Amino acid sequence: MTGGWAVVMPVKRLGGAKTRLADTTGEELRPALALAFAEDTLAAVLECPAVSSVTVVTDDEVVGAALSRLGAGVVPDSPRGGLNAAVEHGVGAVRVDRPGAPVAALNADLPALRAAELGRVLDEAEVAPRSFLADAAGTGTTLLAVLPGVEPAPGFGPASRMRHRASGAVELMPADVESVRQDVDTGEDLLVAIALGVGPRTARSTHRLGTGFRRSAASHS
Repeated sequence: MTGGWAVVMPVKRLGGAKTRLADTTGEELRPALALAFAEDTLAAVLECPAVSSVTVVTDDEVVGAALSRLGAGVVPDSPRGGLNAAVEHGVGAVRVDRPGAPVAALNADLPALRAAELGRVLDEAEVAPRSFLADAAGTGTTLLAVLPGVEPAPGFGPASRMRHRASGAVELMPADVESVRQDVDTGEDLLVAIALGVGPRTARSTHRLGTGFRRSAASHS
């Protein structure tokens, strides 16, 4: 199914995004980092041969403009009902034009994402009607995939790994896909992502955190 996947990326308004990072980054830098995460995630997704389109769901004009420039289609988060409602809305928007496409909902906070690793995840997702990938912490979800005609029934949020398993989604277990699992919610998550190797926009933003933070990042590598 090379080139057949449509990816949906919900992105919060920057003013309320990544609030747990503020203790590490400071409130001033937090929104810029959240945008950098989304930009680097999108750039990696667009490099993946298994992906043919990316639809961003957001109500943030800055996010929409930045990700549109990189090559994503953008639809407004008209449900405004949180992450799961945004996923369903995005999948619905994709299926208006591409009802036969498999769709993967992907977190927008994967700044270390590698296109080849995403491709391995999507290759494995082809064999199950509905499947998901757990995050690095082992409790959440970074990707939920559905084949044509299958409802996503997303259960993102705290403890989403168990919720998706209980709903009948198949848990994907590909090897060596750490970059697809490593979402960033906390300062410690960011250090791990930097050790994996973040994209250029995140790297530029984290450079502003100073030498102490960079030393901590180096110790994780």
